[in-house]
Amino acid sequence: MGHGLHVFDILARAVAQEGTGTCFALLGDANMNFATRLAEGGTRMVYVRHEHCAVAAAMAYARKTGEVGLATVTCGPGLTQLMTALPAAVRANIPLVVLAGEAPISKGWYNQAIDQAPFVTATGATYRALHWPERMPAAIRDAFLEARMTRKPVVLGIPFDLQHLAWSGPDKLPAPSTAILPTPSPMPPHPDDVARAAALVADARRVIVMAGLGAAEAGAADACRALADRLDAPLATTLPARGLFAGDRFCLGVAGGFSSDTARACFAEADLVIAVGCSLASHNADAGKLWPKARVLQIDVAPQAISQGRVAAHAHLRADARLGVEALAAAVTPRAPDWRSDALAHRIATAPADASVFPPEPGLHDPRDVVAALEEHLPSDWQMVNSSGHCSYFFAHMPSRPQAKFLTIREFGAIGNGISFAMGVAAARPGETVVLFDGDGSLMMHVQELETIRRHGLNILIVVLNDRAYGSEIHKLRAEGLPDTGAVFGPTDLAAIARGFGIGGQTVTDLAALPAMIADFAATGGAAVWDVPISDKVFSPVIRRAHPELAAM
Repeated sequence: MGHGLHVFDILARAVAQEGTGTCFALLGDANMNFATRLAEGGTRMVYVRHEHCAVAAAMAYARKTGEVGLATVTCGPGLTQLMTALPAAVRANIPLVVLAGEAPISKGWYNQAIDQAPFVTATGATYRALHWPERMPAAIRDAFLEARMTRKPVVLGIPFDLQHLAWSGPDKLPAPSTAILPTPSPMPPHPDDVARAAALVADARRVIVMAGLGAAEAGAADACRALADRLDAPLATTLPARGLFAGDRFCLGVAGGFSSDTARACFAEADLVIAVGCSLASHNADAGKLWPKARVLQIDVAPQAISQGRVAAHAHLRADARLGVEALAAAVTPRAPDWRSDALAHRIATAPADASVFPPEPGLHDPRDVVAALEEHLPSDWQMVNSSGHCSYFFAHMPSRPQAKFLTIREFGAIGNGISFAMGVAAARPGETVVLFDGDGSLMMHVQELETIRRHGLNILIVVLNDRAYGSEIHKLRAEGLPDTGAVFGPTDLAAIARGFGIGGQTVTDLAALPAMIADFAATGGAAVWDVPISDKVFSPVIRRAHPELAAM
């Protein structure tokens, strides 16, 4: 490999050959030499302003590209900043490799030294300490392989004094993980399992076919449509897979806490839900309240009976999502159209997701009106990113937006991730326009990344529903008769803050101006924040169901 190399040179080469083209980084003593060499070797570096944002951006990058996400932070405080991002990646089944460094092992004391492994393993991620230089290239390969196989984050701790040693190992790197990764063919179902599933379907009167990310990844969307048509069944998706059936006149949209009024009514009638490639999380079933009369048939390569403390499925068909659905469709008897009527299609197309009535407030928008205007006017080829928090319910209801153009990651329920996810999508889809939908409280948590967006020239439009508060908290406090003072922060001029960071910023006082604003942004590109003042008296159905007393206030 040449004379005069250090261990950090070899680390960079071992990471580069794994093929992840972008690394999200914040530099410190324990990773800056490695990261610099990685950049010099051709890996695109996105230098963020906070360590959490490095890992959160890598999550979105991985979800969009199908590759392992890559991030690097320094040891000690650099690593402890990751304690929100890592469990989010674990629960979302996103493969990541994080090179975190470690304190030098040659010193008797170091002020940033900490036992890093318990922090990481507490999140559900894996920690690997690399303390033998000659083993490090293979250990890096193994970390990428583990991330790919387990679909979980792997954090590597490499003492930075070891990184500075002269390289004395072999001249040749081990083969990358992609060269030894198993590539099994899609799993077909067993005929006996298909027969049992078909018998279950035959006994059901009202069936809904619901698809998750597993269906999307297996390319099972068309097969699900064909099965639903054969069974006179409406379609639905989990929240992460929302938009998989965009444009289908019998798609009910999201299944779960975010379901529309129409979807909830249909699920209440169902006596069988065929869950294709779904993890069947509690939110997906609205903790069991969404389909109170239905049995669940799960089609998945790893079927499960219990998920998040509740019985999630009653019958199972172990198979690749597409092959399982195709086999089941061939085994069931077609049904005459009944539930899939013109009346249902009309209701799906025209009924609002939430028909609740709230009194208008002068100078403030109803968030549902904002989302409807954006749904109508945003270009169809722009990438959408939905953040978390109260506002994310409203943005989930944009029926024309396909799953490939709409990213939602909210398995850990943390706000503050939106701007990082948008950066990850922008890095994964260079040349495309990214639109982030966020709330003011969420954006303010990592508003410093507006500077990262400007510095790296990322093409991101941020639309903020600004209720001047933490939306979920104010409604819950009010419902419980408690003062909302601790969750209300008053007006913040987010447009001015954006301009202070060197990007565009506008306050949207008239929704009729949106078409012209969108056209201008499409023509110029760049980055901007659109601050949309909304009423804090409008609350989502999620809040209403949890706190029905709000309706009487």
